Amino acid sequence: MKLLLASSLALATVLGGGASAQTPPTRDPAQIQAGTYAVDPGHTQVGWRVSHMGFSNYAGGFSDVSGTLDLQPKTPATSKLSIKIPVASVTTTSDKLTGELKGDQWLDAGKFPEMTFVSTKVTPEGKDKAKVAGNLTLHGVTKPVTLDVTLVGAGVNPLNKKVTVGFEATGTLKRSEFGVKTYVPLIGDDLHLTIAGAFERQD
Repeated sequence: MKLLLASSLALATVLGGGASAQTPPTRDPAQIQAGTYAVDPGHTQVGWRVSHMGFSNYAGGFSDVSGTLDLQPKTPATSKLSIKIPVASVTTTSDKLTGELKGDQWLDAGKFPEMTFVSTKVTPEGKDKAKVAGNLTLHGVTKPVTLDVTLVGAGVNPLNKKVTVGFEATGTLKRSEFGVKTYVPLIGDDLHLTIAGAFERQD
């Protein structure tokens, strides 16, 4: 028992020392490495929300996101972002609804398998925020959309040792303008997007 306790205390000391030595993420652009970053799909989430008959705000998500970020912290206006979201990855709390959303009355994932966003302009708003304008393609229709982006943090991931940067982006689009008109206005036309994005620097 004493040996087990001593081993546990030793392990805790080692882990505690490693954790305390880890440099916390920064929000200072001057300390962030420039370069090409790729989406970390396992830690990137795309959430969506619509009004459900005015009774509730119904939410779901997409996964398996891919894409690249050309990040230039010293000249953020020159940064570029490109994201791809597989439409068939849509999820909700209802299996029946999830299946319907993939069908041709809604997102039609078979015919339009990807939602994409490609930035056209980055406008900094302070050291850790920006408006990112770009072209969003959904359901075969491409329209301009602007995302409000906030830097969450950047640094070296203590587990895989990769340089990582994270952002949160929000934006709103009218789904009817992209040809997804089912049950409008009973089900809200405004589709609110939230992207929790993690990107890893490519060496």
